[in-house]
Amino acid sequence: MTEHVRVAVIGSGFGGLGAAVRLRREGITDFVVLERAAGVGGTWRDNSYPGCACDVPSHLYSFSFAPNPDWPRTFSGQEHIRAYLEHVTDTFGLRPHLRLGCEVQRMTWDAQELRWDVETSGGRYFADVVVSATGPLSDPRIPDVPGLDTFPGQVFHSARWDHDHDLTGKRVAMVGTGASAIQIVPAIQPGVSRLTLFQRTPPWVMPRVDRAISGAERALHRALPFTTQLRRGLLWGIRELQVQAFTKHPNELGLVEQLAKRNLARSIKDPVLRARLTPDYRIGCKRILLSNAYYPALAQPNVDVVASGLSEIRGSTLVAADGSEAEADVIVFGTGFHVTDMPIAERVLGADGRTLAESWKDGMSALRGASAAGFPNWMSIIGPNTGLGNSSMILMIESQLNYMADYLRQLNVLGGRAALDARPGAVDAWNARVQDRMRRTVWNTGGCTSWYLDANGRNTTIWPGTTSEFRHATRRVDLAEYEVLRAPASVPEARKSAEKDGVTA
Repeated sequence: MTEHVRVAVIGSGFGGLGAAVRLRREGITDFVVLERAAGVGGTWRDNSYPGCACDVPSHLYSFSFAPNPDWPRTFSGQEHIRAYLEHVTDTFGLRPHLRLGCEVQRMTWDAQELRWDVETSGGRYFADVVVSATGPLSDPRIPDVPGLDTFPGQVFHSARWDHDHDLTGKRVAMVGTGASAIQIVPAIQPGVSRLTLFQRTPPWVMPRVDRAISGAERALHRALPFTTQLRRGLLWGIRELQVQAFTKHPNELGLVEQLAKRNLARSIKDPVLRARLTPDYRIGCKRILLSNAYYPALAQPNVDVVASGLSEIRGSTLVAADGSEAEADVIVFGTGFHVTDMPIAERVLGADGRTLAESWKDGMSALRGASAAGFPNWMSIIGPNTGLGNSSMILMIESQLNYMADYLRQLNVLGGRAALDARPGAVDAWNARVQDRMRRTVWNTGGCTSWYLDANGRNTTIWPGTTSEFRHATRRVDLAEYEVLRAPASVPEARKSAEKDGVTA
């Protein structure tokens, strides 16, 4: 039996759940949310490593339509964010739409029926529209290190933490120094016998101004909801004002860089270690990390910082690129995700028979971060060039939900069996404008190599402007940027035949 739905949403993180809420608010209930895992939460379900928390303030890292007056801290931990997403799921009645344990294996565009044939591990679906909200931080990347298969101990990625494996008294190698690693290191350092950090590039780290939110504050937010909105607005405004330094005047970040150096000097007294931890690129080129505990943990006697990447493994001996060696019982990879080469793109087959990955072989690009040419009625949430370097991704997600809602309205206005396919010229023009603005940003000029860049050195992940600009750019669908597709006249007969074969509509 195959189920026919108006919309199939892929993923149940912030993007997928946000899409589901917006569909219901638009009066659309004929949809499913396909989720490969056993529960909702996306990256906040998968990342449960010790110390896991958000680096965006709680009141900004939540939906505007679902404010939470009861955040316990100014920067929330993973467990609180996941609980919030469970709450959103229940509050907006999304559970009947969820199809858990249902991994998408292939999505094929049917040009005759003008719909997507979605094959999953839990059954088959026909969908008029697909909203892909798998997110860029969903598939862990583990480097292909020679000899990894010879390592006798436990190996896992930060996003697949093995909670059954006790690290107490173990020799642990932490590979990577990104946002996850700087939280893991201080969380596990006190209990391990030896912690070796393999650092290819040191991050810029600023103090984390975190505190418990008092009961009085929370009571005020519950009693006067506008105070929650005011708090959110202030947090948003501060970050909007910061954008110009990242996008137009990177030299203005020099003051911030000096503050970060002072933070390093206060925590690390050893000049040799301090030199290893001092970046040689402009602050902001990579994401600025927040921690009060990372540097103090690295200064402890049971921690070694290897200022070189892991290059080879010989049994339990780990060899760095500089030739230094370390013994380990456990390897934890904090090496990021498949961001510019998302595996889901291999599973999407478009109008010309090419996969989305093939279409994006020279770099990801999508009209207004949503629509890829040759993939009708397929939209992405957190698509190409929609990421942020200094603010909350929830703001960008909500802007894309506005675009999704208008996209569906336009299909309704067109009537009948219709589809919209982004014109290649419109995609190219949009991408050219984005890349032109990207040229002078700190992410392109700061002198670093980051996960923001693809294999060709192009920044296909970050939005080079304010969230307000993106909101304006996605407020509505411009039909001139799309080709309107109509179903062939023979479709009704084909549909009758399909219904005889057991397809439900």
